[in-house]
Amino acid sequence: MERMQQIVGQARAAFNSGRCRSLGFRMQQLKALEQMVQEKEKEILAALKADLHKSGPTAFSHEILGVLKELALAMDKLPSWAAPQPVKRDLLTMRDEAYICPEPLGVVLIIGAWNYPFVLVMQPLIGAIAAGNAVVVKPSEICENTARLVSDLLPQYLDQELYPVVTGGVPETTELLKQRFDHILYTGNSTVGKIVMAAAAKHLTPVTLELGGKSPCYIDKDCDLAVACRRITWGKYMNCGQTCIAPDYILCDPSIQSKVVENIKATLQEFYGEDVKSSPDYERIVNKRHFKRILGLLDGQKIAHGGEADEASCFIAPTILTDVSPESKVMEEEIFGPVLPILTVKNVDEAIEFINRREKPLALYVFSNNKKLIKRVISETFSGGFTGNDVIMHFFLSTLPFGGVGNSGIGAYHGKHSFETFSHHRACLIRDLKMEVMHKLRYPPGSQKKVDWAKFFLLKRFNKGQIGLVILALLGIVAAVVTIKMVYY
Repeated sequence: MERMQQIVGQARAAFNSGRCRSLGFRMQQLKALEQMVQEKEKEILAALKADLHKSGPTAFSHEILGVLKELALAMDKLPSWAAPQPVKRDLLTMRDEAYICPEPLGVVLIIGAWNYPFVLVMQPLIGAIAAGNAVVVKPSEICENTARLVSDLLPQYLDQELYPVVTGGVPETTELLKQRFDHILYTGNSTVGKIVMAAAAKHLTPVTLELGGKSPCYIDKDCDLAVACRRITWGKYMNCGQTCIAPDYILCDPSIQSKVVENIKATLQEFYGEDVKSSPDYERIVNKRHFKRILGLLDGQKIAHGGEADEASCFIAPTILTDVSPESKVMEEEIFGPVLPILTVKNVDEAIEFINRREKPLALYVFSNNKKLIKRVISETFSGGFTGNDVIMHFFLSTLPFGGVGNSGIGAYHGKHSFETFSHHRACLIRDLKMEVMHKLRYPPGSQKKVDWAKFFLLKRFNKGQIGLVILALLGIVAAVVTIKMVYY
């Protein structure tokens, strides 16, 4: 308890010193983080290999490339992101200065996830640093090699007081959550998300919760099945299915179910060869607990492909289930593994109804040549994100916010959205002490005449041409009032 108080207290004292508010300091820290990723690439890849059996090229594309891209964007755009943003004024404030000023929140906590243990810590960290905050970083203890590496590397490159790293498991995280933060970002499951939110509520701390859920994938009969299944296979089985926005299950017409299976099987052979287990591009389940949980979902199911497993190496082959019942165990929870159930629906109406009966998912995918059908699914469903004719790719576009809705999460980040998540948008209005006659409308005593003038100033709408005339008229009124005062007083 005392250790956590000391860590957070030190970070708050460092924040209160004001050194992280300058753009120059923030830029320096972001450049240092970029230097760390570039100089320690081999060590990062080795840790990911040890934790999740990720090959070098896969680990780089999944975990490092996105971090470097986010860093480049933040360093390029930070001056414009942090600049005061002028806002429109009304007739009563047309002479004033009105703007929104992005300000740091203070000390924030980032709790990372184990499935992408490097990128899911670094991406929000970049946004929090760019916004001028102090950050306590808590990597997932499940991927212990990556957690240890992050704990070792960050103090070598970043300000140690402003950006401390806390390692450990549930006891350490529990003690950390007892401390007061100005924002908490957590990535993980909804069960722990509720615990984080409850702890944050005691201090009225806002949260960003990146959770998960069962992300549906509807395949229309009118589409290129070979292309659709290749893209689905890539998204479903990357990282051995341990991706929060992986397609969790497929909805399709009964007439194309067998074709979907055959196309996915062909793609699996194309991606991983005859012996998936020996493929360097196929990862492993993170630990034996999750291995047993996923195998338990296969009980009583019709396995159309795969199903092989090896507990010693936490290997589960890419698996396809057909004729799955909506009430089966595999449809009750997020799978988070290389198991793909296929459920049949008669048409898009039934698919929409099926999706809307369940919790709002983190992502939703539709494959169809009919753009109107795709737009219809968007307009008649809810999800954190949506991609048509592909999967997962909305995650990589930094101009799109990434986050859930309802049970799949609260808030969003990525690119400028990360900066905004970790900023307070301060409303600023600067006036002068002149033109006091214009302010008498709001002073007592009240009168109907004052109300009528207020309605004119605040409710009347003018086009651009009329505004100039109104301003001239107002100046005339003010001049007349001043003249009368000079004559009679």
